Amino acid sequence: MPAYLDRLSRFVCKTNLEGLEPATVTAAKSVVLDTIGAMLAGSRLPENEKLAQLAAKNGGQGPSTLLGQTGSATAVFAALSNATAGVALEMDEGNRLGGGHAAIHVIPVALAVAEERGSSGKEFLESVIVGYEVTSRIGTGTKVKKTVHSHGTWGTIGSAVATAKLMGFDEAHTTVAINIAASMSPANTWTPCIEGATIRNLYPGRSGFQGIMAAQLALCGFTGLEDGPSDIYNNILGESFDSEAAVRDLGVPGAYRIQQNYFKLHACCLYNHPVLDGVQTLLARERFAAEDVERIKVEAPALATIMTDPEPENMLAAKFSLPYAVATAVVHNSTDITAFYPDRLQDPETLSLARRVDIVADPDMDLRRYDYPAAKVAVSLKDGRTLTEDVIAHHGDAQNPASREELVGKFNFLVQDVLGEMGAARVVETVGYLDALGDIRELTRLLKGS
Repeated sequence: MPAYLDRLSRFVCKTNLEGLEPATVTAAKSVVLDTIGAMLAGSRLPENEKLAQLAAKNGGQGPSTLLGQTGSATAVFAALSNATAGVALEMDEGNRLGGGHAAIHVIPVALAVAEERGSSGKEFLESVIVGYEVTSRIGTGTKVKKTVHSHGTWGTIGSAVATAKLMGFDEAHTTVAINIAASMSPANTWTPCIEGATIRNLYPGRSGFQGIMAAQLALCGFTGLEDGPSDIYNNILGESFDSEAAVRDLGVPGAYRIQQNYFKLHACCLYNHPVLDGVQTLLARERFAAEDVERIKVEAPALATIMTDPEPENMLAAKFSLPYAVATAVVHNSTDITAFYPDRLQDPETLSLARRVDIVADPDMDLRRYDYPAAKVAVSLKDGRTLTEDVIAHHGDAQNPASREELVGKFNFLVQDVLGEMGAARVVETVGYLDALGDIRELTRLLKGS
């Protein structure tokens, strides 16, 4: 068995809250709260309400909560529904070091399986921390093919790890679950994001479903490859896989990936965030308006050059359009979820400015780097001035953190229509003492719809 898989499985099995720094546990609680907010907000979209109904019908009645809904389902179907809802509004957190969104692949699964097993809040948090760590680290080791959207790929492994932790797997069975999950990784391209096809929102849902199944299949006696991640990421979904990078500094205090994440304060793809921070900084400093702008030049990582449609046809496509995001930020001074609602997409002033936004690739930019700008913005005004701003870490990133008040404010805004003010406050309070909960259902009973 490859040494790196032994190390990952040993880490998963031996990790417990008592051995972690308080800062790691606090970070995990913040990520849990943020992800719950994203899932609850997304649960209100019509297709997600119907998916939850389908999950309850096809999966049968089970103990796992369908967040924001009145029903429940088995863990595997609850994870499918909740993870899909959680990514729908592009408000779920992520991790630049691992190139993806670890929490949305882990937390819906951990919640559902913990409910099914009656696990404690402490056990739930441990599964979240190790699942997040492995998800991000497998991502770090993978150089993804240019055509592949990694959403859901190594997340399947993280889902399996969280499940294995909650089910009390030993190291050998954890390794089997990882290897089986690798061979069940979804293969996706960026095209659904650009076109705004909402099948893309199933990426983490499918990943969660498959991850739980991978752990269950290990119990059934199914076997995986000797080195599943190297096989799938060297040969199909990636150009290479560096197993040493996946375990470098594993378990080192202060280096846990859940402490090095980013939170989203703009309701769109991460590639927009450094750009939008730059635009907002210039707006605050110079106070120009859309009619003052000749053109806006954005330098961004090469991948961002596929996100250049100035007239996106629907909400999801708008979240993956740099020109639209920049234009609506200037015109409406808004980049929250309302900025991308369908009724905003035909605004003439926004579309006019979006057509004047140019996206240029900088080959040195990489969102896994913190030693070089992630975006450069140059606003050319009609009076002849050019305003410039470079951004390395967007606001909300661990290198440029949002305050506790900002994160709670984001949560309250997202869930106000689902939980109300008092309900939201109870969830915030309960997540704060998650590690003391005797049963995770003390939290999940607060997350149902009415």
